[in-house]
Amino acid sequence: MKPFVKIIALSSVVFILAACSDDKAMEKATTADTKKETALEHAAKHMDPTYICPMHPEASQSDKPGTCPICGMDLVKVEADNEQASAPKEKKILYWVAPMDPTYRRDKPGKSPMGMDLVPVYDEGGDGAVVKISPAVENNMGVRTTKVIRNNLPKMIETVGYLDFDESKISMVHLRTKGWIEKLYIRSEGERVKNGQLLFELYSPELVTAQEEYLQALRSVNKYLIYASKERLKVLGMGEKQLTKLAKTRKVEQRVKIYATQDGIVNQFNIREGMFVTPSKLIFSLADLSSIWLLAEVFERQADWVKVGQKAEVTLSYLPDRRWVGEVEYIYPSLDPKTRTLKARLRFNNPDESLKPGMFAHVRVYGDASKDALIVPSEAVIRIGDKARVIVAEGNGRYRPYNVKLGIETANLIEIKSGLSEGDRVVTSAQFLIDSEASLKASLKRMTSPKDTAAKKPEMKMDKMESSKSTEPMKAVDGNSIDGDSIDGNIMAGKIMGQGVVTAINMADKKITLSHQPIKAIGWGEMTMPFGLMDEVDITSVKVGDNVTFELLKQGDVYLIKSIQAN
Repeated sequence: MKPFVKIIALSSVVFILAACSDDKAMEKATTADTKKETALEHAAKHMDPTYICPMHPEASQSDKPGTCPICGMDLVKVEADNEQASAPKEKKILYWVAPMDPTYRRDKPGKSPMGMDLVPVYDEGGDGAVVKISPAVENNMGVRTTKVIRNNLPKMIETVGYLDFDESKISMVHLRTKGWIEKLYIRSEGERVKNGQLLFELYSPELVTAQEEYLQALRSVNKYLIYASKERLKVLGMGEKQLTKLAKTRKVEQRVKIYATQDGIVNQFNIREGMFVTPSKLIFSLADLSSIWLLAEVFERQADWVKVGQKAEVTLSYLPDRRWVGEVEYIYPSLDPKTRTLKARLRFNNPDESLKPGMFAHVRVYGDASKDALIVPSEAVIRIGDKARVIVAEGNGRYRPYNVKLGIETANLIEIKSGLSEGDRVVTSAQFLIDSEASLKASLKRMTSPKDTAAKKPEMKMDKMESSKSTEPMKAVDGNSIDGDSIDGNIMAGKIMGQGVVTAINMADKKITLSHQPIKAIGWGEMTMPFGLMDEVDITSVKVGDNVTFELLKQGDVYLIKSIQAN
């Protein structure tokens, strides 16, 4: 019997101890649930976060995977750099800022107007323009950098031009007497002719008369008359061979033959067979294509770069693998008033006639070089009005904008006159995003300070019908001010309805935390925040995770939930 009593007594002791342990555990759990985490403890927990949102790194820091409460993106893992790993506790907190409103700053922890914990901003060891980016965000943004080098930068002019006839090898065919084209041996423009080739036969009464006078002078044996009449025929356009034949045959030619004076192609063909022509009319022109001109258009800002004798390289779109090398032969004295460009003339030998008049060409003229210049890619420079700046990578994810003075720009490279040093690394991709962030940080630091932003916001102006109501700024559950400048008094007097999801319930403090949609009636955006409950509100019918519809009621300077029900 005694052993049985001992067993019962021992079992009772064990049961009592287990019950006490469960009570303590429940008490600790209740204490942990009801204990309120301070902003400083929250900041300490996120001093070195493991996961952050690439778009909202300050507002979404966590030590475990999840999603951003603002944009819903998946949090990415952050690899702590050497600077943070070595001494994370040495960072100095400059001020505290609202995650959703960077202009809302305080010099101590607290709540934002939306009820969210203020986030600390740390001293990164530089001015307000320094931007610190984690490796994960750098990778998502596609940040690329390149080194500033010192080298000779040639003043290379890249432009376009068009091919044209070499005007020194063009001959114009005009008659020196009037007459009729009796026989035409050239049928169309573009035909190729050789020097001495018969072009057409001309009937001219004046030429016939001049031939008769020459023959009479030959019969008179008067040397003066012979010389004078022969010279007249030369002036009228007859050649030496034709005069010799006339003197030998002593027979007048009714049709005088006209011959080509050079090789070339027929251009500006203006006659037809049987046409009456006069000395003022252009018959056609002959152009020799063995040499050709290229007229390059040089921008006004590069007009001082081009000089006579400089080497040039030309490529054509229809022969991309072939290059022609020449030099600048002449620079025209004036600019084109329409295009505001200066013409530079280049000449190329064209024995195979692969260069044809009217073609467009890509021209590269090599000018004098700028000696020992600091050079960066053109894409690294951010131009704002008459100023320019670059983003310099200082290492360990730190980036800082620098104002620079630019020199010449050529071949996608820019000379830096001042502002950088050889060996600096400049950002060539995503620099506009970094620059906008740096500008915002610097501007906020200049315009505001924790003391300035700690001042109360202006009181709301109410209509006369609402003059009896309080004009103090609205306050959330924790007592922090809520800006009500955009809230209309008549809307406040009516029902304020909202929808959201229950994320936490604290029965001890009579509070419920909702992740609610925008509440336009009072100008609130989408957020997660705690709400106090009015005495008559029964929340036993809702639980964490429920979609609910609720009504807010302003009491004093806070908003409380008047009613709530699950959807």
